Amino acid sequence: MKERIFQSYDGTGLFVKKDEVMHNKAVVLIVHGLCEHLGRYDYLTEKLNSSGYSVYRFDHRGHGKSEGRRVFYGTYNEIFEDVNAVFDLMKSENPGTRLFVVGHSMGGYASALFGSHYPGKADGYVLSGALTRNNAGAGSALPPDLPAETYFPNELGAGVCSDPEVVAAYQKDPLVEKQISAGLFYTIFKGIGYLKGNPGNFTDPVFLMHGCDDGLVSNSDSREFFGEIASKDKSLKIYSKLYHEIFNEVEKDEVISEAIAWLDKRS
Repeated sequence: MKERIFQSYDGTGLFVKKDEVMHNKAVVLIVHGLCEHLGRYDYLTEKLNSSGYSVYRFDHRGHGKSEGRRVFYGTYNEIFEDVNAVFDLMKSENPGTRLFVVGHSMGGYASALFGSHYPGKADGYVLSGALTRNNAGAGSALPPDLPAETYFPNELGAGVCSDPEVVAAYQKDPLVEKQISAGLFYTIFKGIGYLKGNPGNFTDPVFLMHGCDDGLVSNSDSREFFGEIASKDKSLKIYSKLYHEIFNEVEKDEVISEAIAWLDKRS
């Protein structure tokens, strides 16, 4: 395991961790969700490592141990340009190796934007509970003219998982951000608009995974994204009774094994 502060495209320091395995099949970049951090993907990383995949992770700017104003974006391109910068780091350190992206929730949104702006760069995507259409209306009650620096409490906790232990750990986690900026929501609205308006720009292999009972990001997001993107190799699975964090649900081993099986076929 190696950790470092990596300078993103604009000089913002991003906390990056990599867990490498010898003679890997491929390398995976994990992109986490809103208000959380890379440490919440330790279990997924262990499973990927044990299946022969090296893993890179990073904290979004303004999240976890990365630099930047807390839970804030000034422009919609910042989030996917950070993904691109870390992807380039991963690519430079793993020449000739197949490279995949696993994105959850806002990380799925960031990954979808990255894939739409940089088609053909990654060998494939696994997107979990990805915010690609905002059918659940997150932040939709915000007035459009609030100062971007206005903050609201993070009220995501109860909806992240059906396992109360996961919810309790999330709410007690000191690295889980407790507030969200209006600026972040405004940039997401713009990014969602881009994804809706340019579905043909996403052309890469993708496996869309979503909990049927996800109350934070509607599974309709994944259904619509699946139907509209231009990818020839695309798969969709909606998991009955599962909430938002399908990689943390009681059935997580089944979910993770299906994601790995998808990766194995393309590695």
